[in-house]
Amino acid sequence: MAEKMDLPEVVVWDGNFAAANALRQAQVDVVAAYPITPSTPIVEGYGKFVADGYVDGEFVMVESEHAAMSGCVGASAAGGRVATATSSQGFALMVEVLYQASGMRLPIVLCVVNRALASPLNVRGDHGDMYLGRDSGWIQFDAYNAQEAYDLTLCAFRVGEDHSVRLPVMVHQDGFITSHTAQNVYPLSDDEAYEFVGKFKEMDEMLDFTRPVTYGAQTEEDWHYEHKAKQHKALIDSRPVIDKVFAEFEKKTGRKYNRVESYMMDDAEVAIVALGTTVETARLVAKQVREEKGIKAGVVSPRVFRPFPFDDIRDALKNTKAVACFDRSSPGGALGMLYNEVSGALMTLDKTPIMTNYIYGLGGRDLTTQSIAEVYEELAKNAKDGKRNGKVQQFLSLRGPKMEYFE
Repeated sequence: MAEKMDLPEVVVWDGNFAAANALRQAQVDVVAAYPITPSTPIVEGYGKFVADGYVDGEFVMVESEHAAMSGCVGASAAGGRVATATSSQGFALMVEVLYQASGMRLPIVLCVVNRALASPLNVRGDHGDMYLGRDSGWIQFDAYNAQEAYDLTLCAFRVGEDHSVRLPVMVHQDGFITSHTAQNVYPLSDDEAYEFVGKFKEMDEMLDFTRPVTYGAQTEEDWHYEHKAKQHKALIDSRPVIDKVFAEFEKKTGRKYNRVESYMMDDAEVAIVALGTTVETARLVAKQVREEKGIKAGVVSPRVFRPFPFDDIRDALKNTKAVACFDRSSPGGALGMLYNEVSGALMTLDKTPIMTNYIYGLGGRDLTTQSIAEVYEELAKNAKDGKRNGKVQQFLSLRGPKMEYFE
């Protein structure tokens, strides 16, 4: 029996240690891991908890992130509660096995500390790795601070392990800005947290020799299409389960989560759509420009990036006149990923708002409140003029000549 940790009502944790404690309180059976900045303290913390007797689990050290996820796949198929963590290049190395985990419907939890992808080499945060995993068949949650990294990791186990879902879940947090920034966090007690997550309920485990099952079967053209269609349906059908888990978490803690978070959107004429730590900064600026400039500004942020909440995004933005989507990832010769998906969600409206795409913060570049205020002013001008002033895609806070693309 694992030792319990006495926690005060409020602790000072960074995002990494918050996630590590969620793994401890969920009593994860196996963490197979390979360290990579800035996610290392999550698995390092779990390993120390195991060594100190706070978890009845196994910490498996492997030779690469590909092997880490492979180990997680094996442990999950065998019938264990399984988790790991990674970032950036490690995440990229895992990608092949991410598709194996989702295709086998294994409820692994992956804490992703978002970091830029090389080359050039960079250890700071952007969302390139988050977007890299968007089509891998995993549910994706997005935390904006350390408290949310803790809360959503607990929720991830409940959602992924639900027998009507049975899908792996990623919980994203911004590298360094969240992962290494110490903040007040209000944890549950060990008993409360484990009661919420619940005892792991096996389903089709390979070690049940009374009921043999096959994992990783080959299908080719005869059944592959149907298999992927069922995966897609499982992702879409996970939405009410996510809502139910969020509602139960609110009842237990008072902290409310939605698949799409809206701030000051009741009368907003212009809005920014963003992910990660940018959301809290944008909310601060929205309040400021309302008070100082009379701009009816709001913020919309997908809490659940997969399954993408098309209908909730559409409903949140349907009365706006101008919208800016902030993409913290190199667009690679296209419009930003968040911009494309939000634009797709709005195509069912009779009248769509004027859309612009801002690329920002690559490799950890700071986004200032002044830059966000200027975006709100540009949106207000677009709304007033009834047209886009400037090109669709613009790069914020970029040294050198201004870069903007697409009429």
